[in-house]
Amino acid sequence: MTPFTVPPAVSTEAAELSRTHPALAAIRFAGLELRNRFAVAPMTRVSATEDGRATQEMAEYYAAFAEGGFGLLITEGTYTDTAFSQGYLHQPGITDEAQAAAWRPVVDRAHAAGARVVLQLMHAGAVSQGNRFRDWSVGPSAVQPLGEQLAKYRGSGRWPVPAEMTRCQIGEAVDGFAAAAVRARTAGFDGVEIHAANGYLLDQFLTPYTNLRGDEYGGDAEERFRLVREVISETRSAAGPGFPIGVRLSQGKINDPSWQWPGGHAEASATFLAAATAGADYLHLAGSRRDWLPLAPAFPDAPSRPEEPTLPALARKVTGLPVIANGGLQEDAVARRVLDEQHADVLALGTAALANPDLPRRVAAGEALAPFDPQVLEPLATLGNARASAHA
Repeated sequence: MTPFTVPPAVSTEAAELSRTHPALAAIRFAGLELRNRFAVAPMTRVSATEDGRATQEMAEYYAAFAEGGFGLLITEGTYTDTAFSQGYLHQPGITDEAQAAAWRPVVDRAHAAGARVVLQLMHAGAVSQGNRFRDWSVGPSAVQPLGEQLAKYRGSGRWPVPAEMTRCQIGEAVDGFAAAAVRARTAGFDGVEIHAANGYLLDQFLTPYTNLRGDEYGGDAEERFRLVREVISETRSAAGPGFPIGVRLSQGKINDPSWQWPGGHAEASATFLAAATAGADYLHLAGSRRDWLPLAPAFPDAPSRPEEPTLPALARKVTGLPVIANGGLQEDAVARRVLDEQHADVLALGTAALANPDLPRRVAAGEALAPFDPQVLEPLATLGNARASAHA
């Protein structure tokens, strides 16, 4: 693994910076020493080669965030097997040694600039809209996903009805996550994050209306979480000790953003505890601006109680694990409160990071942030389109 270094300018000024903004304070997070609490959220950019290898352009893209001062980079969702996991054309993968080796320049550039980098592992399941290995998709049940495919990721029309996964295919998916984590460790990544959020495969198993199975992988919330537990446990076992494994969870989905867990705080707590006991080292809670303005309870439609915490705060409370919060945290007052009131340990930023790859340095200098321009993701969310938009 490339030695991890912290630029002298960061380490000598750390105490002063932490007084300027709580997110600028260094932290030991899930076994990783981070120079600050700013993370780049995982964002799909569909800019890998056709056969799923990371490119020099991707290395430059991630290096910009590391050089801009971010403490942690979480990569875009990366497919894990050569069966059904790929979700988008030109999505990066880590299914073989060639794909793993292609990630090495990304890791090396991030480390050289003082950042840690975690690879997000993803299986698209029923919402796959571009898979070079299969022309059909699978999911927990033969339920057509809501809504339409995402045009900015080269999709169009309704998602097809997936085939219900067989036990063999479920095992293949579990093995894919575990093997991908081993390759990620070999490639020099500082950890992996299991994507169990946003309506992709693992989230489909968690969700009652997409999981209608009658076997041990369906039914009540405990059974619906079985696959996620197996993926975490097998990935933990394969990757070995000392290699952080995070889990990203959310209520909303790419095709159903307003969805909420029907069991409220009880179901959320059970979900967080299941991930923790299966071997997760941290939890990453994906949300939206509405979750924080004002700092709202996790389930605003439920009967209100003053002591109800936000989802990240609930996750920290019931598991004792460190937590990343994501969604609407580019607003300074909100970001400060999330950290000062201990709702989360790290802040993950998406569009704000795209608009400001040097966001931590801007915050340290007291500079205003540039607004996000949606055109960088239109008509395609590729790095090439973003570059063209910047020079238009």
